[in-house]
Amino acid sequence: MKYLFPLVSLALLAGLPAATFAQSQEMIPAESATRFIGKDGMVCGKVEKAKYAQNTEGEPTFLYMGGMFPRHKFSARIAGTNRTKFGFAPETLEGKDICVIGTIQRESQRAEIEVSSPAELKLATIK
Repeated sequence: MKYLFPLVSLALLAGLPAATFAQSQEMIPAESATRFIGKDGMVCGKVEKAKYAQNTEGEPTFLYMGGMFPRHKFSARIAGTNRTKFGFAPETLEGKDICVIGTIQRESQRAEIEVSSPAELKLATIK
């Protein structure tokens, strides 16, 4: 029992940086994410379309936000090797408001965040 407290404390602290980061960041609307290329941020919006590209190299899952595909302004990309880290199929987020936390990169004329763990995705209440 005396060993349980340090383990629980360590587990709570391990989750703290991501939660603290999310709470300290302003929400960047998906439509505006291209203005923040190269910066760490929290991009939020409705997942207009989600696609698991099984027949594409790396088998990525794309969560398209900031407009309807293919005219979207932002996408979250989950590599096929990272899908197993999720306890659900990421494409089930279609139609939901989410925030994606990470480094905003350029992909063609759009912004993108590479998502490597479920901790980088949060359900959101967007008004």
